[in-house]
Amino acid sequence: MKKLFKILGILLSIIVGFGLIGFLFIQFRGIPSYETQTIDHRVVSTPASIERGKKLAMMLCANCHRNPETGKLTGTLMLDAPKEFGTIYSQNITQDSTFGIGNWTDGELIYLLRTGIKKNGEYAPPYMSKLPTMADSDVDAIISFLRSDDPMVVANATVDQPCEPSFLSKFLSTVAFKPLPMPEHKIELPDTSDHIALGKYLAQNLDCYSCHSADFKTMNNLNPELSEGYFGGGNKLFNREGQEILTPNLTPDVETGIGSWSTEQFIKAVKYGSKEGENALRYPMMPYVYLTDDEAYAILQYLKTIPPIKNKVVRSTF
Repeated sequence: MKKLFKILGILLSIIVGFGLIGFLFIQFRGIPSYETQTIDHRVVSTPASIERGKKLAMMLCANCHRNPETGKLTGTLMLDAPKEFGTIYSQNITQDSTFGIGNWTDGELIYLLRTGIKKNGEYAPPYMSKLPTMADSDVDAIISFLRSDDPMVVANATVDQPCEPSFLSKFLSTVAFKPLPMPEHKIELPDTSDHIALGKYLAQNLDCYSCHSADFKTMNNLNPELSEGYFGGGNKLFNREGQEILTPNLTPDVETGIGSWSTEQFIKAVKYGSKEGENALRYPMMPYVYLTDDEAYAILQYLKTIPPIKNKVVRSTF
């Protein structure tokens, strides 16, 4: 018996030792880096593409990258980021060559937006939106806007604040979250006359599903429908005061979701943040004023097609 306990003790010591080595490796190595791929592509900007890119950037990029004091996309502390991921700062994406993206090629930007890998090989962790299924023309449009003379993106020499990722961020970026593959084929925009297809495209590529599904840790960027609790709500976010709020259920469940909502109610809530005289939206979600009524309607039509999830999310009173 003593010999058995001695063997078990040795095995336990080995396991603990390897665990400690793994912990120290992940902790000090940090977020992993990867080889980069050269993308030979130059974006051709037009007034229409810049306008389209601004619309997309205002709904995708600005909430995280816009400094609330200056209105410029120079990065800021992400107050809404789950504290379990650490202290997160968005980065300067103005045209400054030293502190922004002024010396990035169009191909390098496309590679980052598609895969999550920066030009130096660093992996942008899961809290940065990635666009693996966005149409090529829309990715180009975002870059067109970032290259434009809009005051939000003109060169600004604001120094980036380094993120302080938690061990959980480092661990998940090592074992679970990986760079996404570059699309092998051209991705086209959906037929805008097909409201369900258009709604699916917008709901997934405007990153609605990641906040409104169960947890950031279990979202699936390549196949959003496979995300745990897809659009069922309950994900934890934080307001500007650091108070925890839970995202609402957007599935068509009548009792706990939006199954009984009218088109008018949905459009007012999404575009203007209003629902029957009360505020429907709170930071970090801002009104999507850049959506057309038809696009908001399309999103609702798509949401009505997904499997209902019975998940009553209690709205915070503050």
